[in-house]
Amino acid sequence: MIKVENITYQYPDACARVISGFSACFEGGEITAVRGRNGCGKTTLSKLMVGILRPAEGRVLIDGADIRSQDLFEIGQKAGYVFQNPNSQLFCDTVYNEVAYGLINQGLDNALISEKAGYYLGYFGLSQHRDDYPGNLSLGEKQRLALAAVLALGTDYLVLDEPTTGLDIYRRRELGGILCKLRQDTGCGIVLISHEPDFIAKFSDRELVMPL
Repeated sequence: MIKVENITYQYPDACARVISGFSACFEGGEITAVRGRNGCGKTTLSKLMVGILRPAEGRVLIDGADIRSQDLFEIGQKAGYVFQNPNSQLFCDTVYNEVAYGLINQGLDNALISEKAGYYLGYFGLSQHRDDYPGNLSLGEKQRLALAAVLALGTDYLVLDEPTTGLDIYRRRELGGILCKLRQDTGCGIVLISHEPDFIAKFSDRELVMPL
């Protein structure tokens, strides 16, 4: 479970708090959609949950452990984050190396890295792009690559910020199917930041509305 307790956050140059005293729980094995009006702090919440931002007050716990004493790499082993624009997190020269990068940092041997990277490329239908430059992929393929790179680390939770942005109806449906399959196959807890009511209604198990 990812639990946020009475968290408050204010950006350095802002005159008001974007989140104030907010609490919520996100269970493993379910897709929880987070929605709310523009400016209510959805993206800020998602970044607080994975340690990209740190709350001024309150705390974030992942499976009971307070993440205040953990660095981003430690948190990333438990909760992976996929940015709204996947270009923001793809930086390697090949699709294979994008997935292998985090595994190398985990200190795994080459055989296990190859096995895991190959598995996740296959899982997300990217095996044929193994040696391609990530920047040449379509938006949907880039998104799947970002998911593969995060999940290869063995994370139990996945946080996605507005993942349907820029996707057509077919790709949105494809993404929703992937998320449901992930939940079924791995028991991964998925937090879905979204403003798309139809997508939320079709693919989420639970809906959380943030106050403005």
